[in-house]
Amino acid sequence: MKRTGRRRSSVWDCFEQVGNFVRCMKCDATLKYCGGATSSMMNHMSRHHPSTTPPDEDEKPVICTVQCIEEESTGHSDIMQVAIMSPNMSLTNNPTEREYGERKRLKRSSVWDIFIKVDDEVHCTMCDTKLKYRSSTTSMMYHIKNKHPDTMPSDGVSLATHAEVTELISRMIEKDMLPISVVSGEGFRELLAYTVHNYKMPSAGDITRLIEGHFHEKMEELVMQLGRVEKVALTADFWTALPFQRYITVSCSFITEDWQGKSAVLRTHKLSSDSHTTDTITERLLNTVQTWGIAGKVTACVHNNTQDVLSANACARVTWDYATCFATTLQLAVSDGLSEDLVRIIVAAGRLVKHFSHSLLASEALEQKQVQMCLPQHKLIQSSKARWDTICDMFERLLEQRWAIKAVLSDRTITHRQEAQTLEIEDDCWQIIENFTPVLATLKWATTVISAETEVSISNIYPITFSLIQTHLVPKENDVEQVSEFKLKVQKSLRNHMEVDSNDLASKPALIASMLDPRHKHLSFLTPTGRLAAKVKLHELVSKLDVITTTVGPKDEQQETLITPDISQVAMPSQMRSDTKNTMVLLLGDNYSSSYATDSEAQVDYYLRDIAPSLDINPLDWWRVNGPRFPKLATLARHYLCVPGVSLPSLLSEAGQTFATMRTRLSPEHVDMMIFVNRNA
Repeated sequence: MKRTGRRRSSVWDCFEQVGNFVRCMKCDATLKYCGGATSSMMNHMSRHHPSTTPPDEDEKPVICTVQCIEEESTGHSDIMQVAIMSPNMSLTNNPTEREYGERKRLKRSSVWDIFIKVDDEVHCTMCDTKLKYRSSTTSMMYHIKNKHPDTMPSDGVSLATHAEVTELISRMIEKDMLPISVVSGEGFRELLAYTVHNYKMPSAGDITRLIEGHFHEKMEELVMQLGRVEKVALTADFWTALPFQRYITVSCSFITEDWQGKSAVLRTHKLSSDSHTTDTITERLLNTVQTWGIAGKVTACVHNNTQDVLSANACARVTWDYATCFATTLQLAVSDGLSEDLVRIIVAAGRLVKHFSHSLLASEALEQKQVQMCLPQHKLIQSSKARWDTICDMFERLLEQRWAIKAVLSDRTITHRQEAQTLEIEDDCWQIIENFTPVLATLKWATTVISAETEVSISNIYPITFSLIQTHLVPKENDVEQVSEFKLKVQKSLRNHMEVDSNDLASKPALIASMLDPRHKHLSFLTPTGRLAAKVKLHELVSKLDVITTTVGPKDEQQETLITPDISQVAMPSQMRSDTKNTMVLLLGDNYSSSYATDSEAQVDYYLRDIAPSLDINPLDWWRVNGPRFPKLATLARHYLCVPGVSLPSLLSEAGQTFATMRTRLSPEHVDMMIFVNRNA
């Protein structure tokens, strides 16, 4: 049956609805609005505004454009268009905002799934109870709640949706790394109570149990993944939440069977004030390795500790090599290179930027000067003490806006003389900034390349380091004294930290990875003696791999069958020029003249003589295609190319910095679980 159009009361000429309340437009009084009843509004008008009480009996229905809903019908229905309008209102093609709100209030309530209207009554289809109907569904809602609670309608929000809302809350907390106590916040509860009808707010314990469920699910998935890989690399990221809350987050990186690089967080340990020692940290790492069942699979561990707590000779129990995070190494090198003169210029530049950030008058004047001088309308950038790369950003922006800044400082209506003298940067300092900025930009590019989360990074470390030392950090004739001194100091620091002059350089995981990266395998940045030592080391690793695979047996035999096919299994070629050729193929195999190599030493020689791909090629893609040509080297490539260049991927990216900031606000009891589900999403 069709419901008749609802008659609009003229009391709405004096009231407007605001959520579950109505506001009188004459005296701003606020009244509770319950399910379409207008009695309270009529009483208010008669008591407080008797002269303007709306005469409902004089109003007549006017046809307008509201389509009523036909119950239990999916076919084409007739359109019934009814509404009530005041006599003084005109019908237009563009309805007013209040009329649109009225049409939205004609939305069909879910109680009509259980009740049907018969004249002035409504009948419950479940128990045949009859109720009086006066354009309000409140009495029907109470009836269903008291008599049929299992079928309690929720106006479009089902019980399943409530569970989905709770699930989304837990996902939000995981994704944004919010404290679980956020669900106890009064404002958060008000928001959900307003947006989700009859929603039962979960407690912090409920959310904790949901996140724990996600935690265990992801753990099971990761255990299965790690069980299928041969080698992994660890990263140990030391960080601080509060001055007395220090943590170490242990992650792993690996390469899958289809040559996809993957990474996952394993564990976050809290470090006490007296546990920041070599033995304690090594114990944490060993415990993590044992827990995840990857003992014997670890190739190397990259860390960002600056106190030499971890080193290759730190503990006899570890079977892997240690490598310092390249971003940390470069941070130390830049800090070593900054002289007093450069520090003084950096402080002066920071003071100038701070002035424009805090002075509204100066900021607006700078914007006007930018327009007048046709400069980019950019804001100045303040450097951060924790990130040296922001010094480069600050200097680049100051150089871009130099003359607009000078114009503002020289305008006495904006900047007082004494203040201008304090803020003004001298011309020789501007020259130093101009000479110093390209050097910082080069170092920043190097860190950005190594910190790229989606690319193989460990193999780029030594090519970039030698390029910096041999080219970009070599003083030039036009360099000012302070910049030349900076370059030499950074050169020296990089040589020491990266051990580029060490006799044991060929054994470093980063250099081995460079040889296994087809883009850098020629090692042109090394001396002939260094290249020879690296080649000998690669042969040694392949020989050790032969010993291991010989013990395995069946798998190795299967690989050999693929490379050197058995005569009995070789199919006869479809076209042969002569019987001699046919016989040669049967005796020597199809791969005799190909570049496929079965001998380990021959594989290394073939690989090194092969043409190197361009620098824009992803080495994992290259190995996916060429792995069958060099199976032993492909195995080594999986072992070493999985090692990251930095302890926290995307360290210089916005996402990486956001993550580093978010984790500091976690409560200690949930740090491990929250970081795990966030980073392994």
